[in-house]
Amino acid sequence: MINEDFIIADLHIHSRFSRACSKNITFENLVKYARIKGLNLLGTGDFTHPEWFKEIKEKFIDKKKGIYYYNDFPFLITGEISLMYTQGHGRRVHLVVLVPNLEVAEKINSYLDTKGRRDYDGRPIFKISCEEFVREMRRISENIEIIPAHIWTPWFGIFGSRSGFDSLREAFGGQVEHIHSIETGISSDPPMNWKIKELDGKSIVSFSDSHSYWPWRIGRESTIFKKTDSYSEIIRQIRENDFIATIETDPGYGIYHYDGHRNCNFSCSPSKTKELNGICPVCKRSLTIGVEYRVEELTEKNRQEDFKPEGAKPYYKLLPLHELISLAIGKGIETSGVWQIYNHLIKEFENEFNVLLDVSKEDMMKIGINDELIELILKNRVGKIKVKPGYDGLYGKAIMGEKQVKLS
Repeated sequence: MINEDFIIADLHIHSRFSRACSKNITFENLVKYARIKGLNLLGTGDFTHPEWFKEIKEKFIDKKKGIYYYNDFPFLITGEISLMYTQGHGRRVHLVVLVPNLEVAEKINSYLDTKGRRDYDGRPIFKISCEEFVREMRRISENIEIIPAHIWTPWFGIFGSRSGFDSLREAFGGQVEHIHSIETGISSDPPMNWKIKELDGKSIVSFSDSHSYWPWRIGRESTIFKKTDSYSEIIRQIRENDFIATIETDPGYGIYHYDGHRNCNFSCSPSKTKELNGICPVCKRSLTIGVEYRVEELTEKNRQEDFKPEGAKPYYKLLPLHELISLAIGKGIETSGVWQIYNHLIKEFENEFNVLLDVSKEDMMKIGINDELIELILKNRVGKIKVKPGYDGLYGKAIMGEKQVKLS
């Protein structure tokens, strides 16, 4: 399924300078595990942070096409901005920013310095509206690409139940025509987004928003592009919806798919939430409304479950390989037992995406992989692993018969 004419890219990641991220994130670790995963292109993440940006300038090789190289591995200059402002009521929105070169990145940072500090977090917060931010970025360079991040998450998603909007036009106003794509986020997949008519003309891309370099994080969601060595061609494919496909996790894997309260150990489907009038039966407070409910709320009435708009891209629904091994042997994803099997598969079959998508049952049997794990890998390829949905910040749980394992 994956061939040498494709680039599998994860353009939304973070550095060790972002809150709630691994302090061991280095470019060396990112490249090591990107190759193990089977990724061919990464975003740098966090270009707005002075220390991380200094490393980019010092360590990367510029081949003058907008793609930079660390140890011969390609990167785009990328980051995520958090906008917190009032428009009717409090809004909190995350945007992924793709940047054509270091010179433009310098100009963006200079602009942001007029609005606040950049040194306290790799994902800095500014009191700027979505519309103003897009307008100011276009004044710096029309080659800057802005993608609303994880658009359905309750907090910081453009359509989020807690602080988002009901439409892209409401959020971006007169600049909405310059928003060419949206990021699904882990709690939604393309079919969920196909229900929203306003998104028909937008590319639907996927990236991991990874907070570490581990292979069950990085690349867990990614976009498959046609092979290129230039920034401008990646942007063209996004703007013209001309890439190959996306790789998605099961949306139930995401930490905000269902409604609920983690502290109350309670979750439920949108239909149950409506029966409860949005009130938690345990603590009697308002439930955290998840992605599935919010998608239903904004879905066009004439769009059924099987609706597929013209130009919709194919996608692969996959759980990370560590999760499958963990489920098969009943041990945590970070345990030595899981790593031993994982490393054996990578040694034999080169990278994780190759195992998840391409390696035959017969070839896995030849190297002694047990039948239960092989069955899971094959089921994973066709999206047949059941997942108990995550909610209110908790990951979902993969289910196999009576065995249930928390995804993490």
